[in-house]
Amino acid sequence: MQTSRSHATSCTIAAIALAIGATCAANTSSTPRKAMEPARPADPHKVLSNEACIKCHAPSVEVWRRTPHAKTFDELHRRPEAKLIAKKLQLTSIKHDNRCVACHYTQQHTAAGDLHVIAGVSCESCHGAAKDWNDLHHDYGGEGLTRKDESPEHRTQRIAASIAAGMRNPVNVYLVAQSCLRCHTTADEQLVNVGGHSAGSLDFEFVSWSQGTIRHNFSLSGGQTNQVRSPEKLRLMFVAGMIAELEAALRGTAVATQKATYGVTVAKRAARAAARLKSVSQKVESPTIDQILEVFRGISLKLNNEQQLVTAANEIAALGYQFAEQPSSEDLSPLDTFIPKPDRYK
Repeated sequence: MQTSRSHATSCTIAAIALAIGATCAANTSSTPRKAMEPARPADPHKVLSNEACIKCHAPSVEVWRRTPHAKTFDELHRRPEAKLIAKKLQLTSIKHDNRCVACHYTQQHTAAGDLHVIAGVSCESCHGAAKDWNDLHHDYGGEGLTRKDESPEHRTQRIAASIAAGMRNPVNVYLVAQSCLRCHTTADEQLVNVGGHSAGSLDFEFVSWSQGTIRHNFSLSGGQTNQVRSPEKLRLMFVAGMIAELEAALRGTAVATQKATYGVTVAKRAARAAARLKSVSQKVESPTIDQILEVFRGISLKLNNEQQLVTAANEIAALGYQFAEQPSSEDLSPLDTFIPKPDRYK
């Protein structure tokens, strides 16, 4: 017999699944609204902390603790280059300034009403603040049921409900790519032009950067093995990363007001991402990529063009999610030669 909490959670999953179905029927689109918006920092009021994840994902948390993402908490504010940027921007504390915290730390709102940095770049930085989706995420259909007991139908409903509640679940790799590019593309003109911060990780590539040091793919093996993703998944990730980079670069260009380092760099990055997608479109048949390129052709990469660029970024975000949601219809195997191999992962 289910406990009342488990029963309530299962009912919530079913209700959200029905709501999603109704939306699909009305709008012929299964794209969650959150996927069509820019990825945002984890809401401190909804952050639960890594302790909420470790019971089920201990191996992943152990991997995370050895990564630069985790070490940021103790190291970033001590680095000379970070101190110099803070000085130029007249920041008194890197760990307490929102523009630094947004990408480099995880912040939590305490019961006392205070905001505290509790970790570096952590689980909820990438997968979304967990308060609204944590119970949905680990309900497998009833009291005492585990992941291996879950029916395929319930798994589909559970994942859809979790995503609708704000989770960036890697079942759709575009959601995770968006989280990466949110911070690996700097969308802050003053931070770059005045502070001297980089305009983002210009050498970022989703497959190599996510499947190396920070890879934590234990779920398929029940926590036993940190598996490399399948060729099919890597192909999706390869292209999804390009789409997410284009989206993020357009959002970055949208806030550019000066012809200086920031504006020039992010506009060039957007053009480069589009050129890469054009190259992909010449190797595989993908109506979705063609649509993305059509959106890009309809815009101008110029200063003070926020409305047009944000609208285009939103459209590309929705298409990126849809691309990663329905991979079976598109053969991406011709890209295998170009996808980074494990020895090139960072």
